[in-house]
Amino acid sequence: MPSDESRKPARLRVNAETTLILREAFHKIDANYRNDHYGLYDYARAVMSKIVALDHFYIGFFHGANRVRYPYGYDGGMHTDPESHIYGPHGQAAWLLKHRQTYRMQYDNGAALNAGVASGDTSRASADAVTTPLFRRAREGEPTVFGMMSMQSYQPNTFDDNSVRAFEWLADLVARVLTKEAEDLDALRRLPAGVGDTPSLVTADHIVELLSSRVAGVRQRAQDALVMPDAGSMREALQRIVTDCWQLQSDLVELTLNIDNGPEDRFRSLTAAEQGVAVLLGSDMPNDQIARELGISLHTVKTHVRNILAKYRMNGRAAVAEDVKKHLAR
Repeated sequence: MPSDESRKPARLRVNAETTLILREAFHKIDANYRNDHYGLYDYARAVMSKIVALDHFYIGFFHGANRVRYPYGYDGGMHTDPESHIYGPHGQAAWLLKHRQTYRMQYDNGAALNAGVASGDTSRASADAVTTPLFRRAREGEPTVFGMMSMQSYQPNTFDDNSVRAFEWLADLVARVLTKEAEDLDALRRLPAGVGDTPSLVTADHIVELLSSRVAGVRQRAQDALVMPDAGSMREALQRIVTDCWQLQSDLVELTLNIDNGPEDRFRSLTAAEQGVAVLLGSDMPNDQIARELGISLHTVKTHVRNILAKYRMNGRAAVAEDVKKHLAR
């Protein structure tokens, strides 16, 4: 039978100074950033900056079949705009999903890093990079990679083993904070519908409500700044407005992660030929017109439509057409 000692988790092999920084980070995150994602990402970047000099830092989340959304980025002392990119088979995103471990530039001399979409200051090439996957624990089977956290430098040989281990530990902490929130939301969604408020997938109304409320707050700050008596107070107010805008952009990108992926998943379940027919179904074309448009027989169109309806499992052609429109509008 294993001893109590053998069941203990392995100690993180970092130096004493790094240990103190990470211990403080653990308690501050627990106390201050459990429901503030933008603050969490900004603080994680600040923590790593105490351990090692970094130029570029970002957080990204996988969304749908081949998309990464980046709610937070920082480069050269400035925050960068949130972005969304389609990733290919050879970049960092694909590498992380395949290997399920931390990527270091030295592994392939930056081949995977440079094969992906450039981020940060695109006029300068990163000379060192570390990107670690964010895992969501599964009830059964292997944990799922749901995102990534990256730090990069424009100077070579910046990240030693001490900083990489600290980065992995911090990324795991960030992932656990986000996963706990997702698990809590899932628990609420499992309650019977129609009794009280049940969290639902994001709709256009949710986005409009968020934008309306948050923009109103920013506008009020701007109006207050206009009547401030001195330049110092006005500058401070403007800086708060800038921070509010960064946070709003970040929150909007994260909000899209909760948008229903069903239309995309269903469309991608079709064969290439079926997708061609489905696109025209989404334009409300009748079968004979689809046949003329694609240069195929009416019999072939009917076969494809029958297969599409079977895969979509929806109540009729109109429902499928509406679902395809939702996918094409994304």
